Amino acid sequence: MYKIEAPIYFYLLLIVPSMLVIFLLVLWWKKRTQRKFSNPKLLKILAPNASQFKATLKVIILLLGITFLIISLTNPKMGSKLKTIKREGVDVVFALDISKSMLAEDIAPNRLEKSKQIISKLIDRLGSDRVGIIVYAGNSYPLLPITTDHAAANMFLQNANPDMVSSQGTAINEALELAKTYYNNDEQTNRFLIIISDGEDHQEETKQVAQNLASDGVQIYTIGVGTERGGPIPMRLNGAMIGYKKDRKGETVITKRMPEVLQGIANVSDGSYIDGNITENPVEQLAKIIANAEKNEFETKQFSDYKDQFQWFLAIGLFFLCLDSFLLDKKTNWLRKVDLFNEEKKMS
Repeated sequence: MYKIEAPIYFYLLLIVPSMLVIFLLVLWWKKRTQRKFSNPKLLKILAPNASQFKATLKVIILLLGITFLIISLTNPKMGSKLKTIKREGVDVVFALDISKSMLAEDIAPNRLEKSKQIISKLIDRLGSDRVGIIVYAGNSYPLLPITTDHAAANMFLQNANPDMVSSQGTAINEALELAKTYYNNDEQTNRFLIIISDGEDHQEETKQVAQNLASDGVQIYTIGVGTERGGPIPMRLNGAMIGYKKDRKGETVITKRMPEVLQGIANVSDGSYIDGNITENPVEQLAKIIANAEKNEFETKQFSDYKDQFQWFLAIGLFFLCLDSFLLDKKTNWLRKVDLFNEEKKMS
């Protein structure tokens, strides 16, 4: 398993194509100038030892040397061992509503982005706890399986959008059923499911499904985003605003937050409902609840004992640079005897 310590140095690789372009331009200029001075046959007589092949080879070797030196600056590292590490924590699964109504801008920047901010900030506060992410609208989708990799969780989270699901609506029941598969540790005493939604269009049987999940030991907390006054749903094409969603009568659809639905889900599962319009409120409350929960020990595998590998790239780079300094632009004597390109015959 490899990792790069300083990837910013990869930008220096832009030097390589730049030098190649400069070399080609100089080569073109030299050819053009030589044609003005004399014809090719006479030039071979005047400079019999000149070798275009050697000049090109020197540039290639120089560029290879520079490339390997730049790679050495990034300090590649290799994990030499796969260790099983014991950690303590709880399982936290986020169910994020990505239906079209979450694009309403009644809170800034919009409901969906506000929800992402809440989840991201909460993940940063979780410590060694495992996290998973489910997204849902008309159907549910496992965005990220349960993991201890919080950086990956934040990365996947930023890509969540309504286009990820094939149909619109709010299939919270599917998300609850999918969440059951995330808790694979039978000994886990504290399991958390955090639902973030505007509460609109949830099914009637949702409370029963939530109650069944709670009987398996899952605490469900719900976070409501959006205003009860509501707002229109913007429609965009290639990022440009083209209007607002309309119903069959041609009237603009107004989507409103439905806190009663979310409160009902939380009440039947020993959890609680939290207003999410102010980001810090749910983050602080849930971070405190999870931190005070009883932690279970679990095992996770990860690469360790990363060792620096830059010295190999440095050695190869220096080798190519030394080789370049020893190569001359003129033809090598033994290559002249071989006469691969029949140059001697052409001259005669």
